[in-house]
Amino acid sequence: MKHIKTFYSIEMETRHGTVFVEGPVPHEQLHEYTFHDGLVAFRPPQQQKKALVEIAQLEEGRIIIIRNDNVVVGYVTYLYPDPLERWAEDRIDNMIELGAIEVVPQFRGTGSGKKLLEVSFMGDEMEDYLVITTEYYWHWDLKGTGLNVWDYRKMMERMMSSAGFEYFATDDPEITSHPANCLMARIGKRVQPDTLERFDRLRFRSRFMY
Repeated sequence: MKHIKTFYSIEMETRHGTVFVEGPVPHEQLHEYTFHDGLVAFRPPQQQKKALVEIAQLEEGRIIIIRNDNVVVGYVTYLYPDPLERWAEDRIDNMIELGAIEVVPQFRGTGSGKKLLEVSFMGDEMEDYLVITTEYYWHWDLKGTGLNVWDYRKMMERMMSSAGFEYFATDDPEITSHPANCLMARIGKRVQPDTLERFDRLRFRSRFMY
């Protein structure tokens, strides 16, 4: 499959000034930006920058960012599922995973997360993809937001549904290990039935769960 990457950029006014939400950002451009010190959800900012530059170099990799001048204050990543996860056991060419989404605390509550998703799916090529996301409560910033696990999940569901993501049941042990965890997916308009059948087989291992 040829992975088309059509670049989009929108300007957004926030209480901290004007930001640009844009992507997919080429790895060369991403390398020129500074990552905000508050981007620490997964690893220190410099290590996260290195990881995102590597994702952007992948044929299927897509990085959408929020930048305040030359400082990245938020991002979302898309790439093939991790080889160690169930979702990679059947390598579906047009199934990619929203791997991470992060916005620094100062820019939360500004609609930044929804804008990242909006720009992510502006390109018509995204209608060829089945995009999945696995939401695990242990990745959520409950302390920083002051939300309990259920309110945080509701917030995540609202944000994801704004871009067309829907909830899907699964018997994956990591997801079923806590009731707040969930699997969501966005099915592009041109995704074929055979792709969805393969996705269904990945979702369920135990027949009684069908």
